[in-house]
Amino acid sequence: MYTIKLFLFIAPLVISSRTDQNNSSFDSIPPEPKSRFAMLDDVKILANGLLQLGHGLKDFVHKTKGQINDIFQKLSIFDQSFYDLSRQANEIKEEEKELRRTTSKLQVKNEEVKNMSLELNSKLESLLEEKILLQEKVRYLEEQLTNLIQNQPEIQQHPEVTSLKTFVEQQDNSIKDLLQTVEEQYKQLNQQHSQIKEIENQLRRTGIQEPTENSLPSKPRAPRTTPFLQLNETKNVEQDGIPTDCTTIYNRGEHTSGIYTIRPSNSQVFNVYCDVKSGSPWTVIQHRIDGSQNFNKTWENYKYGFGRLDGEFWLGLEKIYSIVKQSNYILRIELEDWKDDKHYIEYSFHLGNHETNYTLHLIEITGNVPNALPEHKDLVFSTWDHKAKEYFNCPESYSGGWWWHNVCGENNLNGKYNKPRAKSKPERRRGICWKSQNGRLYSIKSTKMLVHPTDSESF
Repeated sequence: MYTIKLFLFIAPLVISSRTDQNNSSFDSIPPEPKSRFAMLDDVKILANGLLQLGHGLKDFVHKTKGQINDIFQKLSIFDQSFYDLSRQANEIKEEEKELRRTTSKLQVKNEEVKNMSLELNSKLESLLEEKILLQEKVRYLEEQLTNLIQNQPEIQQHPEVTSLKTFVEQQDNSIKDLLQTVEEQYKQLNQQHSQIKEIENQLRRTGIQEPTENSLPSKPRAPRTTPFLQLNETKNVEQDGIPTDCTTIYNRGEHTSGIYTIRPSNSQVFNVYCDVKSGSPWTVIQHRIDGSQNFNKTWENYKYGFGRLDGEFWLGLEKIYSIVKQSNYILRIELEDWKDDKHYIEYSFHLGNHETNYTLHLIEITGNVPNALPEHKDLVFSTWDHKAKEYFNCPESYSGGWWWHNVCGENNLNGKYNKPRAKSKPERRRGICWKSQNGRLYSIKSTKMLVHPTDSESF
């Protein structure tokens, strides 16, 4: 631009000087004929100016092109930065959604723990009241016994009084054991509640607003059950001791199915459901009928039992072991499919203790359904939070705790309870199913597992 301005300034001066020379010579020299061509000096000056103008334009074009390239580079960097920011924003949104879902689950879990704590407190208070009443009865009986001893020393060793005192002591010990169990469960619930609170506090510190209770979906939930078997009233307890299993109860004259209290040898007192079939008593260790009880539980739940004896329940591996270690037992499995067809199969079996992960060893005896459980092999019990070494993670893919071998079989009576609408094969595999070795898959509606001693006279 500067060169162009200089040229435009010089060109008029040159033309003006040439005109003056012509005018000054006009006076002294007679006019000559005007030439058709410009003067050579003028042409050179004009050509030099145009050359300088061309160089100036060329420099200006190169400079402008460099500036445009810089602008394009900056725009490219800006576009890449904007894309990176958009991607990071999307990732942050996904993490926020995941944290919100986690928070919602924790709030639901916290509510369940609160309700379970309230139920445990209520049961603990009722047990304490029963204990106080029994203690008052014991004191009253002791006072009567003392008066009898003082007034009539000769009947000090009366067998009825001794039997009555023994029975009262046994009841008191039973209540103490139950109170201890309830207190342990209450401590575990308090620990879980504290852990959930800590996780909620950590989520709040992330700065993400948690959804309120009103934003949670208001779906109806099934009634909750306590994490241990419901304590029911004992139907038959002899004065000379507590029966060791359902066969003992049956032999003492109780021929009705129902809930009874037993104490296997070297074990604590607990309740069982005795099922009388064709004059033979069976102890029920598992029952499923409608899916009201969640069976995807932890190792501790499967070890000590859960559910209700008058509904769906799992008796508990430790209780089952305390029963069957007394003698040789038969395991009976009863199945009913969605066509209301009933099947059964019976095994002679051996069950290990907790040190062996309650290893199960089966030999089929009889039945009207093809066998699906491996025979003459060690089946190890596993849950999602307790897996035996060298075994597949079957409970994660099949749901619920069960006895597994080194491969996952397609039979699991503790799986997810599926309604008939679950048509896909993967969904059926995760539910209650019984796949025989010939390949047929039975989708199960209800199940029952029972045990019975092979020799009833052994008790």
